[in-house]
Amino acid sequence: MSYSIIQKSQLEGAHRLDAEYYQPEFLDAMKKLSKASTIAELTSDVRYGLYLEPNYLERGVDFIRAMNLFDYDISGEILKIDGAKVPLEYKLEAGDCLITRSGANTGAASVIYPRLRGATFGSYTIRVRFNKINPFFAGLFLNTKYGIFQTLRLQTGMAQPNLNIPNIEQIKIPIFIENEQKKIEQICLEIQNQKENAKKFYAQAEQLLLHELGLENFSAKGGSPPSPGFGRAGASGGETENELYTVVNFSDVKSAERMDAEFFGGRCEKVMKKCRAHSPEKLGEIATLKKGIEPGSEAYREGGKLFVRVSNLSKEGLTDNNQQFLSEKMYDEFKKDYQPKLGEILLSKDATPGIAYVVKEPIDGVTSGGIVKVKLKEQIDPEYVALCINSIVGQSQVERDAGGSIIKHWKPEQIKNLLIPILPVATQKKIADLVRESHAARKKAKELLEEAKRKVEEMIENF
Repeated sequence: MSYSIIQKSQLEGAHRLDAEYYQPEFLDAMKKLSKASTIAELTSDVRYGLYLEPNYLERGVDFIRAMNLFDYDISGEILKIDGAKVPLEYKLEAGDCLITRSGANTGAASVIYPRLRGATFGSYTIRVRFNKINPFFAGLFLNTKYGIFQTLRLQTGMAQPNLNIPNIEQIKIPIFIENEQKKIEQICLEIQNQKENAKKFYAQAEQLLLHELGLENFSAKGGSPPSPGFGRAGASGGETENELYTVVNFSDVKSAERMDAEFFGGRCEKVMKKCRAHSPEKLGEIATLKKGIEPGSEAYREGGKLFVRVSNLSKEGLTDNNQQFLSEKMYDEFKKDYQPKLGEILLSKDATPGIAYVVKEPIDGVTSGGIVKVKLKEQIDPEYVALCINSIVGQSQVERDAGGSIIKHWKPEQIKNLLIPILPVATQKKIADLVRESHAARKKAKELLEEAKRKVEEMIENF
């Protein structure tokens, strides 16, 4: 049993008596930060983000939402809004820190780097502008255990955790000599450099794939070739953009057992015409597929072995977003058939179908029913196949096939029929090598982040 004994005089004026606030590890952390300054003392401005009606554009100002903040990073699909609607005081500057105020990743914090200067931020985030401490050091501190302890401690709400500005302003951050802060800033800049390299190599791999397939001009309106999740009108070569109708035969409708516009939208067929020139193979013919298990939420545990769900899967790897665990006993029962192996592709089939990731490191866990394990039979590079699935080649087929008005479902038979263009082995290798360079850069960024957090924590131990 874990407990704390608190005197009435020690209630700190917090007006709270709940056990969560006075957990022993929180109190121990606060003792180490007793000489630190509060965010209120270190900033020139702390404010909530903009509340705007959804009116997203192809071009405009980047609009960063709570879902874009995760593990000292700003990632995912960043939407764009009309810059004329953004007041000057809501435009982000390099060094600004964004903190998620509500949702599954409440307390997630990241610093704005130069490439996002001029962007704005949504109402579920809080912008913190530091002026008496190095902002990169401060932002990184919020991602150490000492920063996370405080955001966890100060959260309110049961069903929906929440942080407000008065909470945020209470967070304590230690101030070290400028030189020590600068060293952490340099690591942070290198972390960002490696992340940019990762994006660059992946983009080069995707561009090479599309070039070889003759799809380099098949793009989202006014942009570059779309990444997973594209959903706007496009054109291929000299074909007309923004076609609003498609003529199909009744026999095709009867065969597909569908008559919705999404299925017969035309984009997928244009992509497939290009792919058919490269001897495409059905995924079910070049690989074995195995759907994961569904033990039910009652099987979830606080700790144990990983239960990999769709929410934990991205094309870059696994995240701990709302991570769940299974007991050792259940893991032992299912690991033979459902534990991912090195070189296998994890492919999502539900909710956000079509996310593909090649397993690169041992995973001590099993996959959920929303994920399919794909093991290639032939000598086809799995990184090449995963890129095909994550690119317009796979995503156009997913958008055509996946059904469900609220939660999308991609049926196993449809996954088996997914067409993969087979390029020459040498070309596959070039593409796969670029993807591997991308993952290596991302791994380096992660290692640097852990190194920086460890250094800051060691500094605090001696503070």
